[in-house]
Amino acid sequence: MYLDSNAPRRVGLGWFLVLAVALTCVWSWVSAADRMTWWLESFWVILGMPVVAWVARTHRVTRMLLALLAIHAIVLLVGARYTYELVPIGEWVQQWTQSERNNFDRFGHFLQGFVPAMIARELLRRTSTIGTGWWLPVLCVACALAFSALFEMIEWGASEALGAAADSYLGSQGDPWDAQWDMLCALLGAALAVTTLGPWHERLLRAYTPRSR
Repeated sequence: MYLDSNAPRRVGLGWFLVLAVALTCVWSWVSAADRMTWWLESFWVILGMPVVAWVARTHRVTRMLLALLAIHAIVLLVGARYTYELVPIGEWVQQWTQSERNNFDRFGHFLQGFVPAMIARELLRRTSTIGTGWWLPVLCVACALAFSALFEMIEWGASEALGAAADSYLGSQGDPWDAQWDMLCALLGAALAVTTLGPWHERLLRAYTPRSR
């Protein structure tokens, strides 16, 4: 058994993040541009919120991971609200950079590597004997990239099943190499996550101290 000295702060942060995601979900649903796209994009948040709440209640979850999961959920819900091709901030960046496409979906896939890499890091450090050597970041990046590839296969399946109705969900915007770009963004996000947040994450993990029996 373990005692987390930061438990009260983590619980308070957890409730704040749940409220933020829940309010964003309501806003996203009420104003959704396309209902089918909304369900396809928001499914992960709707399914994931109770799972994360249960895990956070029954196991130890760092504040960092809780915050990253909430940020990722909000980005997904923003994309679901507008469809990724029409997210306003992406359109503003598109005009500013004179880009041919709205790259908000690229940011979403960057987070799709960044956040799962930290999920993998927390799971590996708590449930395995893997230390902080070079195998840890390699496995975290590999797990995140595998998840990205799985997501691309899900998008392919949706395209096959729904045809043109899934165009807004895919968000490829006419790019034949969209899937490869998405996985590259996920790879870069995962690599950045483990190299920049790894030491901080390790300190948070060490904050858990054994409880005397």
